[in-house]
Amino acid sequence: MLDSVSSPTALTTPARRLAEFAADLAFEDIPTPVFDRGKLLILDALGCGLASNAYGFAEVAVAGATALGGEGTCSVIGRNVRLPVRDAALANGMLIHGLDFDDTHLNSIIHATAACLPCALSFGESRGIDGKTLLIAYAAGMETAIRVGAAVKGGFHHAGFHATGLVAHFSSAVVAARILGLPTEGIVAAQGIAASTASGVQVFLEEGAWTKRMHPGWAAVAGITAAVLAEKGFKAPTRPYEGRFGFFDTHIQHPEKPIDLGAELNSLGEVWELAVTAIKPYPVCHFIHGCADGAIELHAEVNHADIASVEAFLPRDTMPIVAEPAAAKTNPTNEYEAKFSAQFVIATCLIKGAFGLADLLPAALKDPVVLDLTRRVTCAIDPDTAFPTYFSGGVRVTLKDGRSLFRHIRINSGAGERALDEAAVSKKFLASATMSIPSSQAERIRDAVLRLENHSVTEIAALLRSSSN
Repeated sequence: MLDSVSSPTALTTPARRLAEFAADLAFEDIPTPVFDRGKLLILDALGCGLASNAYGFAEVAVAGATALGGEGTCSVIGRNVRLPVRDAALANGMLIHGLDFDDTHLNSIIHATAACLPCALSFGESRGIDGKTLLIAYAAGMETAIRVGAAVKGGFHHAGFHATGLVAHFSSAVVAARILGLPTEGIVAAQGIAASTASGVQVFLEEGAWTKRMHPGWAAVAGITAAVLAEKGFKAPTRPYEGRFGFFDTHIQHPEKPIDLGAELNSLGEVWELAVTAIKPYPVCHFIHGCADGAIELHAEVNHADIASVEAFLPRDTMPIVAEPAAAKTNPTNEYEAKFSAQFVIATCLIKGAFGLADLLPAALKDPVVLDLTRRVTCAIDPDTAFPTYFSGGVRVTLKDGRSLFRHIRINSGAGERALDEAAVSKKFLASATMSIPSSQAERIRDAVLRLENHSVTEIAALLRSSSN
């Protein structure tokens, strides 16, 4: 078993700095506006998880998780099944991230709440913690995930990794270790163990496969495992990030920009990055949101039947993910391919003036009017982007009479000064949640999450369960 005595010769490595931060963090240390924002992020993520139950992948995902370990005591979002803690965390992670409608920290390019909440919710329920403890563990995990992601400056995506799928292993380890009340040494060890599980390749982009959906849940499984092993004294690396053959060395072998996690940690406890995490207004890859905003603005000025061609302008680093190869992106065959197609999203926004979950249903994916315009959208690098601070984008529409209209959006909706407030997040949550549960239940969940510090995780989990499946 671990004790709380730190080695006097221990160096202040990034893992130790994060561990000290998490171990020492108290409810009173976190400013009220940060907690309030955190509760909105959690509410939004739970809405996404509930909405996922309206889609076929959720049935398969939960069935697979159930087959792994059978019945247990932990809840699954929007379901009446109860699973062992790690299987519940896997299922909840797949549901929260399943629609790609969950939040994003733009600078670190990660789905921050999906990297922390599945572990906090399931492991917290298994340990009978209160809402304050969950919020503390969640906050520690969020700052871990965001800062590890920011340190590589987009390098994970260039190397072919889904950044969330990587950093979520470390943040989940920190969340689980904080829930266990481990001392600094234990949280260092949990991160060290997590370095041997962190993965998540982006090959799903080739064919709209479902594997991205499982990355945060799998990380929650790994984080719980790492923390419990650390609690029992499992010997782990103490320099998991920067050590020789460590996480950065192996996952980004030739970084384009210097990696300095230490510098990202200098403001821990003073600057709260979780507070600037952006909530999505559209259920598509966040890289497309600036262009979607621009296309929606142009919708009011053009008749789609008069459009000859469209040119979209995107950040250079995002092109391989949402715009290339053009032949595949202009012919999406399923909803997951569609939400990673800038061409399809922009065409839909120009025609409909909006983009919602209904625009990813089978009938919408086969709409001949949308597909015709999709094939007339070309993509180019945006010379005026504010990426990665914001997911900027521009759209130029050329009409058949030769006229040209252009919109450039520097700050995408949902981010920065355009962040969604409590009313907007609640509206999104209720719209998402009521796809699978009654509105009365959704309202009870909303009210409880907005007062999470006054509830136990057991109470929240009970509200999330469904009695109908």
